[in-house]
Parts: sequence; structure tokens; C-alpha cells
Amino acid sequence: MTKVAEKTAETIAKNLTQIEQQLANLANESAYVNQVTLVAVSKRHSSDAVRAAADAGQRQFAENYVQEGVTKIAELQDETLTWHFIGPLQSNKTKDVATHFDWVQSVEREKIARRLNEQRPADLPPLNILLQVNIDDDDNKSGLAPAQVEQLAEYVNNCQQLKLRGLMTILKANTDSAQQQQSFAQMRALYQQLQASYGDSVDTLSMGMSGDMRQAVLEGANMVRIGTAIFGQRE
Repeated sequence: MTKVAEKTAETIAKNLTQIEQQLANLANESAYVNQVTLVAVSKRHSSDAVRAAADAGQRQFAENYVQEGVTKIAELQDETLTWHFIGPLQSNKTKDVATHFDWVQSVEREKIARRLNEQRPADLPPLNILLQVNIDDDDNKSGLAPAQVEQLAEYVNNCQQLKLRGLMTILKANTDSAQQQQSFAQMRALYQQLQASYGDSVDTLSMGMSGDMRQAVLEGANMVRIGTAIFGQRE
């Protein structure tokens, strides 16, 4: 490993330690969660950067682009990692996602759920599914309207090769803390409704990124997706 690579790996490890401590502190402060899962968003970062994070103990990673993710999964198959797909998913890409990933956090259409279910290999565990909600009704974001969640949740719950785990959202850009709090609270209410319908198997509320992690956890996120604060600016 070069000196530059060593420094990068040290920085990633230091960043991970700091974020994990922040999340532990926020979980103690939150009225809704006891522990928060950190998913490292590795899109546009190299497999070497992912390996450095894995060497520092990080096990959950997320990708936005199918081919980039599949390539990294293959290059890092010697590591025991959990892979999340978090980007918009086109129907012609579902087979690769169903075959290689462990989670899909961005399901917003029955067609996509159906194809993932049909294409998930029978020898693999059911694919963990989060429904993406466009909680701010943002034209620039994908996701279900809140009123559409129940119908798609019922469909996913009836798919043999899928496992409904909860909800995900990405907030509208440039919102202030009061708007963030309101949107995250609305997501928490939707999540609690889902839990009331489907029980303990619904256990994941994925919301919060590098810029709004604090508000998300205080309002009930038990999974956050962090990229820049771990890996630095994207390549």
C-alpha cells in the first residue's frame, strides 16, 4: 500500500469512528431509537476505499448505480459485506440487483417489486425491501406518495422472495431544520402504521444522510446512509 493509500485508509477509519460515536450519542438522545445502523454509501468511490472501510469494521455498504455496484461486489467477494441498492431502479436492471444485492431501499412500483421477486435466486434468502417515500412531494425525487404506501406494502409482503423491512426517504434539498423535523416525523408516523400492520418484521426506517443525520435520528431513523462524511468528496 502506498503512503497516499495508507493516509486515505487512516482517514476513512477515523471518520467511521467519529460517525459511530455521533450515532451512539444521538440514539441516547432520541426518544424513538436505541441503536442506529450505519450504511456507508460508496458510490463513485473505489473498491480500495470500500476495503479500507471494511478493514475498519464497516460491513454495510450502499450503491446507486447497478453496474458499478455489481463490479464492486465481485471485486470484494472475499469480504463478508452486506450490500444495499439505494438508487432509482429500472426494470431492465432488476435481475442484476436481485442476484447480487442483499437489500433494495428504493422500491416504489409494483412492477419493480414483481420483477425482483421473480428474479431473486431461490437459493438466496429473501431480498430485504424498503419502500421509498417521497415525503416532501419533490418533483426531483423518486418515491411513493404516503397514501400509496399501504397498497405496495401489501403486495411486497405477499412476495415469497421478498421481505418487507420498512421505509426509506430522501428529503428535498436545502430544507431547514424545522422542515426536516416535520418531514422525518411524518415518516416516523408512516413507519409506525406499517409496524402496526405487519409486526416486528418491519424494523427499519432508513432516513438521514451526511447533512441531516442528526435530525433524522432524533425523529426515529434507525438506519442512516452516509457517504461524504466517511469517504470524502466523490471521485
